[in-house]
Amino acid sequence: MQPVKLYSGPYCPYCTMAKQFLKSLGVTGIEEIRVDRDPAAYAEMQQITGQRSVPQIFIGTTHVGGFTDLYSLHRQGGLNELLNGEPQD
Repeated sequence: MQPVKLYSGPYCPYCTMAKQFLKSLGVTGIEEIRVDRDPAAYAEMQQITGQRSVPQIFIGTTHVGGFTDLYSLHRQGGLNELLNGEPQD
């Protein structure tokens, strides 16, 4: 299974939903980076993604986006493939 990195913030309902959703799919070992505690990580997230909002989710080296993007990918049938390291079209 691909590693999952999740940039998050305090009191963020979408961050919580993303973590719960991934765990419900059997994903363990999510690397959570709290941007409120690490300004350098927040700056890095903004530079990599072009986004300022959290969560920002990476599966392997692929930037998925936020919770709604993650859930949309799942509904389209691509999330399990990405988690398992299969190439995306």
